[in-house]
Amino acid sequence: MRSNHNEELIQYPCNFPIKIMGASHTAFLKTVADLVKAHDPSFDIATMEQRVSSKGNYLSLTAVIRATSRAQLDALYRALSSHPMVKVVL
Repeated sequence: MRSNHNEELIQYPCNFPIKIMGASHTAFLKTVADLVKAHDPSFDIATMEQRVSSKGNYLSLTAVIRATSRAQLDALYRALSSHPMVKVVL
């Protein structure tokens, strides 16, 4: 079966989890939440999951956004990846 490269693998709109990792810093959570909210105004920071690394040096955040398009996701990934506090975006 051939796949069409133009087909979207994601059906929009949908809830889409994004994991963001960075150094554990007091401003990291708010900084990431503000970036996410800029791309999904309906995002609620209270729903963001947090996990601190075993030594407490890193913080992993999972934000579930309401994805409305590939362009929205791409812009959010670019904004997060280019921020100096963010180490990894998955």
